[in-house]
Amino acid sequence: MAHIKSALEIALQRTESVKSDKAGVELFELRREGKKIAGAFLEAPEEQPIEAALKRFPKEKIDAVRRGVLDILVAQVSLPNTREDIVRLETIGRGLHAILGDKRFLQMFQQLAQALDRYLGEVEQYDKAIRQQYAPKLRQKEEELARRTGRRLQLDPMQDPEFVQFYNQNMASLKDRYQGAVDQVREQASALFGE
Repeated sequence: MAHIKSALEIALQRTESVKSDKAGVELFELRREGKKIAGAFLEAPEEQPIEAALKRFPKEKIDAVRRGVLDILVAQVSLPNTREDIVRLETIGRGLHAILGDKRFLQMFQQLAQALDRYLGEVEQYDKAIRQQYAPKLRQKEEELARRTGRRLQLDPMQDPEFVQFYNQNMASLKDRYQGAVDQVREQASALFGE
């Protein structure tokens, strides 16, 4: 006579292959701790140095924590929008140096910060040049509106779809030139960590 399995036996049989991966859970937790360390460092770099925070962990677990720190810091490397972003990038560079301990990388990161400072200057120049180049067309549109409405209006170029498209195309080419340097630094940080 065939044996009829109970619901409990079937459930146990199905979950037999699912075992708790303690090592995977611990690795996840250690990386999460590293991410917290990176967040605290970015908030207050002088008060929450990475090196001091890493000393709390045993040697065999430190790499997983460092990976969590690295993941957060590398994700923060991006093109700046303001001069304050350059200061933040320099902090990120110090944090990455603390994790990687490679002086060549620190020099590379400092060069990136200088290049991105130039980038901000070029953004300002591009902005002025684009606005000047588009100014006659904008004046034409203002005159046309004045003829139609009988009132003189001053248009904001950023509200003109044609200008916005022209502006974005020109700025995109500038961003593309510098994005390569940002990507290279990210890749280099990951490669150095893997060594």
